Amino acid sequence: MIKDTYNTIDKPSTETLFKDKNSKFFGYALPIASEEDAKKQLEQLKKRHHSARHWCYAYQTGIETITFRANDDGEPNNSAGMPIYGQIQSFDITNILIVVVRYFGGVKLGVSGLINAYKTSAQITLEACDIIEKTINIEYSIAFSYKNMNKVMRIVKEKKLRITNQILEISCEIIISVRKKDAETVYNSFNNLFEISIKKL
Repeated sequence: MIKDTYNTIDKPSTETLFKDKNSKFFGYALPIASEEDAKKQLEQLKKRHHSARHWCYAYQTGIETITFRANDDGEPNNSAGMPIYGQIQSFDITNILIVVVRYFGGVKLGVSGLINAYKTSAQITLEACDIIEKTINIEYSIAFSYKNMNKVMRIVKEKKLRITNQILEISCEIIISVRKKDAETVYNSFNNLFEISIKKL
């Protein structure tokens, strides 16, 4: 069974607040597409909370090849970034950055207290998100001459394929986006046709 869906968010979460022994933990979940995105979002939050003590975060990008990073930002080793990343994993979500901003309240929480606080903050932040399911799609380019237009369009219609781009002149080309699990069947449908070429983009 090919897995061809993934969970993500398409808009930032609302700000969440978790308190423990006077320390305040503000949680944010933000959609990102790359490490660069993560850095930009982090900079903006640092400006917004310039008087905070720690800006701990974890992010994950990618669908089939995963990139992730967890950062304790001055908290004891693995007491902040990894507990946040653990929540990203348990919600099975990608292309997301979670930042927990801590204002120290004067009472030390100890390592287990910190792990719990960062984990809880990340969890309530994710619970406040609109998590959406997206499909992993593969794009194909189909090239054919105008006289074969009907053959091609019949398959497009039958298989309810989504055309993302098209050039319909004497020589025609259409770009279709296909769910990963249907990709092989769709490829074969076109590949078996005479005078029609299909290639993966």
